[in-house]
Amino acid sequence: MPRIVTYNVHSCIGTDRRHAPERIAEVLAALEPDIVALQELDVGRARSGGVHQAELIAQRLGMSMLFHPAVTVLEEQYGDAILSTLPCRLVRASPLPGPARGLFLEPRGALWAEISVAGRPLQVINTHLGLLGAERLLQSHALLGPDWLGHPNCQPPLILAGDFNAPSASATFRRLRRHLHEAQGSQPGRRLPTFPSRMPIMALDHLFYRGPVAVERVSVVRTKLTRLASDHLPLVMDFQVGDLPDPAEADHPTASGAAPVLSG
Repeated sequence: MPRIVTYNVHSCIGTDRRHAPERIAEVLAALEPDIVALQELDVGRARSGGVHQAELIAQRLGMSMLFHPAVTVLEEQYGDAILSTLPCRLVRASPLPGPARGLFLEPRGALWAEISVAGRPLQVINTHLGLLGAERLLQSHALLGPDWLGHPNCQPPLILAGDFNAPSASATFRRLRRHLHEAQGSQPGRRLPTFPSRMPIMALDHLFYRGPVAVERVSVVRTKLTRLASDHLPLVMDFQVGDLPDPAEADHPTASGAAPVLSG
């Protein structure tokens, strides 16, 4: 049964303020994931010793890696990655729309990979949305549009993972739930929070899906190590993919005027 983890690693700087990508790798190794969506990774940045954090973590786990820099300043980069033990190819990696002029906010982006699960393609998109509500609505609208989830090549089964900075009461979360199923919503009980890791009170990290994806188990991993390794907790989903059509598929957006796929 495949397992996916979404995890904001906070530049591998723990709640003790120590830079330790090996702790992130240790957290993930214990979870034995097949697919990992990581946010807030440094590449070549002075504050993190100039290392390629996604590459280092992937090597320790024996996984392939795709990285997209949402921010590039000279030789330094900061962004998101998808790691996989399964056959994986890059489909698209590009920025998401930002706020109106005059607001200086961190650029955001998304990364789309096609991953072979049990011999069939699974579309996985990893993202990290902005801090302002209006910004997140703009970015979620783009993700639902023809360049991403509405693209003709983004056929179910698919998973949208990441740090959405959007609790369940937010307009962004409600918009995405109108078009996609959500992992924690498929399980009984309350939605488990993922932030802040020492005393979590908000569910900001989510796994959305569409199509024949059966959620077997979803959990938030709260241990001594995860409370230390990052300011977010990892969200884990065990799932299966099948051939049955999604009854809610008719309510989901379709692509029109889609942009060309950026392949890698």
